[in-house]
Amino acid sequence: MSTIAAIGTPHGKGGVAMVRISGSEAFEVAKRVFVPANKARFEKQLHGSVYYGSFRDEKGVFDDGICILFKSPSSFTGEDVCELYCHGGLLVTQKLLASALKNGARMALAGEFTRRAFINGKMSLTQAEAIGGIIDSVSDKHLTVSANQANGSLSRALGEIYDELKLLAASVYAYIDYPDEDMTDISVPEMKQTLIKIKARLDRLAGSHTYGRAISEGIKTAIVGKPNTGKSSLLNLLCGEERAIVTDIAGTTRDIVTETVRLGDIILRLSDTAGIRESDDTVEKIGIGRSIGAISEADLVLAVFDLSRPIDDDDKRLISAIIESGKQSKTVCILNKSDIASGPCHKLPFDRALSISAKNNEGIELLVDTVGEMFGAGEIGENDEIIVNARQCAAVANAANAVGNAIEALDGFTQDIAGMDIEIALAAIAEADGRQVSEDIVNEIFSHFCVGK
Repeated sequence: MSTIAAIGTPHGKGGVAMVRISGSEAFEVAKRVFVPANKARFEKQLHGSVYYGSFRDEKGVFDDGICILFKSPSSFTGEDVCELYCHGGLLVTQKLLASALKNGARMALAGEFTRRAFINGKMSLTQAEAIGGIIDSVSDKHLTVSANQANGSLSRALGEIYDELKLLAASVYAYIDYPDEDMTDISVPEMKQTLIKIKARLDRLAGSHTYGRAISEGIKTAIVGKPNTGKSSLLNLLCGEERAIVTDIAGTTRDIVTETVRLGDIILRLSDTAGIRESDDTVEKIGIGRSIGAISEADLVLAVFDLSRPIDDDDKRLISAIIESGKQSKTVCILNKSDIASGPCHKLPFDRALSISAKNNEGIELLVDTVGEMFGAGEIGENDEIIVNARQCAAVANAANAVGNAIEALDGFTQDIAGMDIEIALAAIAEADGRQVSEDIVNEIFSHFCVGK
């Protein structure tokens, strides 16, 4: 493969920037752009060694810095890799990259360094995807999960299941080849029990994606309610800053205000909507229509009611809109203004209701626990594997479905029929972990990486 180069640090001014070079000619490219202070030591090309020197192009030396050499196969990509560290100015970094490209390297494609690591067997596909998770993580939980998976935790879990299924498949092959000689070492009841245990593990893995998606991609959340119930105050509380205008004037919010915030370990992609009420104002009516649309599109609805006032017709319109959208089970009733309420709590047709004071920052812990429970936090053990990736979840779910079919086949058919479903399950797990995956899928995965990774 050709030798590639790219800037491996964010674009902008900083103390240090890095240009990474990978490929069979990486060290030769380094020799052409880097002038070591100790040439004799640099010629030894010691793995992992740090060399100080200067960087040059066709016009001469333009900066000083360090060069680190990593020899194949003990590098990130499995190829010879050179990392050049210069001062972090925009111009100097671009000059260093340009010099590398003029001296034998080509510009790396998005995610090409990590892709080469995958192709060269330095990591599984789940580990490669987890590196993207580390870069993109905005919550501590997502970072922890991604770091564990980058170290191979999910790959090992899938590998254990794969090996168990492979043993069952081998037993089926023995039955097919020698049906009259009882060559199988696993009886039908034993095979069935093993498959039941495997399916339980696969179901749990697939089921963890609800929580995994909540801590990584985030939950599409609509804050809705009639005017002046405290929707914008709730948004500002969750954001930790004044993101929306808060006044005593009804109808201040006329369009959807969006923000991404962290609620405990879970990410909320919030939309603060216009108050739902009867209105003759043309602009406000458009905002109200968008609010009702936001309810239909949301994974979580935070319906805000004013606990200091009785339920009125506008509140009832909101309740009807939620029920008609089919989001009743996805709704948390926020009974706001508990600091000034004196009457009994409102009785509403929803399973989850919390009394809070957005103004005084009271009751937010209950919201953290409630939303976490809705999206599977309580079902995840401390050491449980969590799938944060939709592609992996689909593959694991397909494997679980195939194993379920194999279990059913053992009740009414011979082992060879169950063996067909076991083969399907093996292929699905191989796809999840990259043992067997199409080039199109690989291209799609790495296209979302930044160029320098």
